[in-house]
Amino acid sequence: MYQEDTRLKQLAAGISLPNQKVRVYLDNLRGSSINFIATTIWQLSDANHVFVLNDKEEAAYFHNDMEQLTNALDISFFPDSFKRSGHYNELNSSHLMLRTEALTRMSGNSIHKKVLVTYPEALFEKVVNSTSLTKNTIRIKVGENLKVEALMEQFVSLGFRREDFVYEPGQFAMRGGILDIYSFGNEHPYRIELFGNEVDSIRIFDPETQLSERKLLSVSIQPNIETKFETAEKISLLQYLPENTVFWFKDLDFTLGRLKKMEAELPERSELSQVSIDHEEDVLKELTRADFENMYQWHYQLRDRHLVEWYNHSLERIVPAPAPSGSPQGGGLGPIQIQFATEEQPVFNRQFEMLIADLKKRNGYSAYIFSENPKQLERLRSIFEDLNAEINFVAVPTAISKGFIDHDKKSALLYGSPDISALS
Repeated sequence: MYQEDTRLKQLAAGISLPNQKVRVYLDNLRGSSINFIATTIWQLSDANHVFVLNDKEEAAYFHNDMEQLTNALDISFFPDSFKRSGHYNELNSSHLMLRTEALTRMSGNSIHKKVLVTYPEALFEKVVNSTSLTKNTIRIKVGENLKVEALMEQFVSLGFRREDFVYEPGQFAMRGGILDIYSFGNEHPYRIELFGNEVDSIRIFDPETQLSERKLLSVSIQPNIETKFETAEKISLLQYLPENTVFWFKDLDFTLGRLKKMEAELPERSELSQVSIDHEEDVLKELTRADFENMYQWHYQLRDRHLVEWYNHSLERIVPAPAPSGSPQGGGLGPIQIQFATEEQPVFNRQFEMLIADLKKRNGYSAYIFSENPKQLERLRSIFEDLNAEINFVAVPTAISKGFIDHDKKSALLYGSPDISALS
């Protein structure tokens, strides 16, 4: 339905223009409607996309919706590196893993159709440049002869710790002819079985059950991207991502204001220097202000990107930042406004009579009801039959975080929780 929308086809074509940068404002998108728009543009174009939400919770819901609607593997969540926002002395190893995994997927100018979902706190940190990341990545393949002691020394130099068993990113263990390594760039650790010094097999395994999940022919071990690289090796995420990347903002003004506030609130150098991972006492790297973004410079770099904003703001909010004196001007089309007609899904408070009445009053509207549990959708259909409601709907066994009504398409896209009686 959305792929046939002429406006979205034109937008997808616009971001494929090689020499012009598109500036677009999407007005009046409610509920999860932005995810249907975003998914459609992703499907119709060959570009990469970065979606910037206002906070981590919003970004997590958005990321989940995108995964549910696309079933794609290349949709990455890009969090900040730290245990607590604004506290820069303790890194979160699982966040480091997600950041490394995302950067690895987005590395190189030839990649396409990748998605990254993030928020201002994550954008505030600079990232290691792709050359340094590639140079410090360890690659191991089946049949290769390893110098095991030298390899373990290399692990330590890249920020890994030796343990009896691995259970989180940044750890490795050696027991007999088995080497376990938990890369900073993969969700699960690798188990490398050796025959002498030769790699006999490589498997992904679950650290809790110790059960192997699948075999691999080769693996890439990524280092700790936040602490094992010098400030000079770090760049803005905008500089890191390939040229064919579109930036989407729920609220660009909010993002810029948040970046400016975080920059103003950065602690003194002495406080930044005490950095550890997950309560480990040893200091890993001395961070400086240069490891973080400058809002004005970051905003200026946006002029070279396709830019889409969705929210209820005036058009001038998405015009690129003025170039510093003497700098070349970036070309662009727009800003272009696309007006939608959506509203939030009504709240039914488990009252099926209210749901039935709402659907019946929408003459000519198609109803789509989403739930991750197909049995709950069958139960809902049975309830309608028991109540003689004569309601026809399309059951969609997929979760979305928020339902909505699309008046342009005369469709009600409603979401019910795992317990469909909590439809709201």
